[in-house]
Amino acid sequence: MKILIADDMENIRKLFRQTLEREGHEVLEAEDGVQATILADQCYPDILITDIIMPNKEGLETIMEFTRKHPGVPIIAISGGGLHATIDYLPLAKKMGATLTLKKPFGPSQIMEAVTTAIDM
Repeated sequence: MKILIADDMENIRKLFRQTLEREGHEVLEAEDGVQATILADQCYPDILITDIIMPNKEGLETIMEFTRKHPGVPIIAISGGGLHATIDYLPLAKKMGATLTLKKPFGPSQIMEAVTTAIDM
């Protein structure tokens, strides 16, 4: 599977890359929604994993555009709530088109469980 990860935190992208490549997946990385949109249009990923709070183009906007351009491709939305975690963005991400959500912090087993579930949907 070709999996696109959009997150502004390099350590999160690295965790996803290590976990997913160990399981044989091809991983593409984007620092924000702008890069994710460009990569998705060029590479047609099988799954999008996107953070919600990112610079330049945040995750909710990325989810809406991705579902319009790539209908049927699973999306896993991830979030730790940002600096001022007064809003839980993950339910909103589901309403906007995310297939699954994953709350930070998480580890390799939760990543693989979410990806396996997304593949099976």
